[in-house]
Amino acid sequence: MNDEKKQPRDTEVLILQAAEKEFLDKGYAGAKTTDIAEAAGVTHAMFHYYFRTKDKLFEKIVTDKIDKLGEILLGAVGNPDLPLKERISDGIERHFDFLVANPGLPRFIINELAVHPDRIIPIRSKLLETADEVLASVQKELDTLPGVSTTALMLLADIISLNVFPFVAEPMLKTVAGNFFNNYEDLLAMRKKENVKTILTKLKLI
Repeated sequence: MNDEKKQPRDTEVLILQAAEKEFLDKGYAGAKTTDIAEAAGVTHAMFHYYFRTKDKLFEKIVTDKIDKLGEILLGAVGNPDLPLKERISDGIERHFDFLVANPGLPRFIINELAVHPDRIIPIRSKLLETADEVLASVQKELDTLPGVSTTALMLLADIISLNVFPFVAEPMLKTVAGNFFNNYEDLLAMRKKENVKTILTKLKLI
């Protein structure tokens, strides 16, 4: 009985996992629901029972990733129990680690938005819903830092830009990494430290 109760949830997870790989590998246009169903080990009818359309499945995956991203980055930066320096450092590192766990996500989102810019609307709304309150709180603290004139929104843009670049440029960096690092993973580890240092230096926190 317990297995039967768990089965619907397990099936949904299998479909989501298969769909994420399909979308990241082939893009939205190239992804096929029949291939997703086959990879998940379910019938095409079962796929439609859970998600009905490819659009709904795509929206579910992107929304879940954005929710997780907001929880990781803004949750750390918005923690009022820690000094600003620790919150910024923690937010950068946790965001970078999220990208390490989802390396194909930045290129996928950039590519999809280049082809279908209208898809930024739900993503933007979701981000702003999470970010507004945190950014307003961080801005108050930034305004007290001597010699710092950046805004919380620009700070967030700086963090995302610095962290995302190694994953967007992954093919190029992997090619040259061997000339300067033992492997690509070592390059990423150093990049994470450098990104923290760059942001904290800009804020005159080190």
